Amino acid sequence: MPETILVTGATGYIASKLIPRLLQAGYRVRCLARNPTRLQGRAWYPLVEVVPGDVTRPETLQDAMHGVSAAYYLIHSMSAGHGYARLDLQSARNFSHAAREAGVGHIIYLGGLANPRDPHLALHMRSRLESGDALREAGVPVTEFRAGVIVGPGSVSFEMIRFIAEQFPLMVGPTWLRHHSQPVAAPNVLEYLLAALTTPLARGQIVEIGCQETFTYIEVMAHYAHIRGLRRLPLLLPFVPTWFMAYFIDLLTPVERSYAFPLVEGLQNDSLVLDRAPLELFPAIQPMDYTSSVKRALQDTHPAQVERVWLDMDHDVAHLRHEGMFIEYRRTQLTAPVGQVFSRIVSFVQSPALRLGFVRGFQLEFQSEDTLRLRATGPIPGDAWLEWKVSPHTDGTQLEQTAFFAPFGLPGFLAWYFLGFYYRRMFDSLLKRISQFA
Repeated sequence: MPETILVTGATGYIASKLIPRLLQAGYRVRCLARNPTRLQGRAWYPLVEVVPGDVTRPETLQDAMHGVSAAYYLIHSMSAGHGYARLDLQSARNFSHAAREAGVGHIIYLGGLANPRDPHLALHMRSRLESGDALREAGVPVTEFRAGVIVGPGSVSFEMIRFIAEQFPLMVGPTWLRHHSQPVAAPNVLEYLLAALTTPLARGQIVEIGCQETFTYIEVMAHYAHIRGLRRLPLLLPFVPTWFMAYFIDLLTPVERSYAFPLVEGLQNDSLVLDRAPLELFPAIQPMDYTSSVKRALQDTHPAQVERVWLDMDHDVAHLRHEGMFIEYRRTQLTAPVGQVFSRIVSFVQSPALRLGFVRGFQLEFQSEDTLRLRATGPIPGDAWLEWKVSPHTDGTQLEQTAFFAPFGLPGFLAWYFLGFYYRRMFDSLLKRISQFA
């Protein structure tokens, strides 16, 4: 019988990418979730066991831990705002003691990369290190991976870099953006997390992960821009307050202020691999260089790869910035059967009736039994897609329409900022036309 692996933080970026890999490797996966209904839109949801629980309430952890051979701790409390560090520490202690009582043999933790001896360590970074210490308190073997900037679509740190570098020809920031970092590719992080299950010598180890190259934080953004073919000029100024940067990050990127403030504080510290010896435990993993990491992330910025977090909301209409894209989601229910609705959609998109503002042409990119996706053609400042999906619903069919726009540089963002409201109305009208046509 395959081992049962517990994954916490299943709605988060890393966990949601790790779970399919665990399933593919043959493990049984159990997810701990405060609100299990938030996972129902994930493609892997039918393949996992979901147990309600909350690491801040230790009495809810025993059922989740029963029969588990290893547990991933992929949780932080930054969204809680003030007092998150104290909550992080207590949550890690609750988890480690529950794991010991349940006989869990191994905890795998993804923390932050920082020098613990730095006397000026930001609260966010110190909290990540102290959480690792708290996980070890109960005596369960822990493999702690420490990572800085994780390069991949959906990673909070990468999305902050991406949205800033794309939008600002003049990248203004504080002088402490001269601190250093060694970014790590998201696929490499997932490789390390998965390999820890089958690497007994990694138990009890702290493994710092990052690429071989060292950049300042401003160089990380400038190099991203260079890879994208964007000309950007950095301008670092003294006395730029943390709250000021956090405000604009919240306003202009997908990163909420509760996350932005501690992340910006963390940029005041170096995030470097100080000990590479533990990496020898994983000789099969070859860390990508930063250029390759960014190119892979850009390649994965695509509707086929995106984690559809808007389905967690269970709303008929959703607008969001996610994984480098502006996303407009609509759904409706129709009385016609699924097959009839889908065949009518196919006919509609092939007709001259399909026009969308300044986008005058589309080409078929993907079609299956229940999904059809078109890619926009022509001179637009970015990449755009339209997608329709049908599924059985009570007394008929549920029709979902999703528009994706991945802007390129400032022109792409300005186009959306000025025309987004206009296009939202067009998406509403488009869904009504398709519904009438079907």
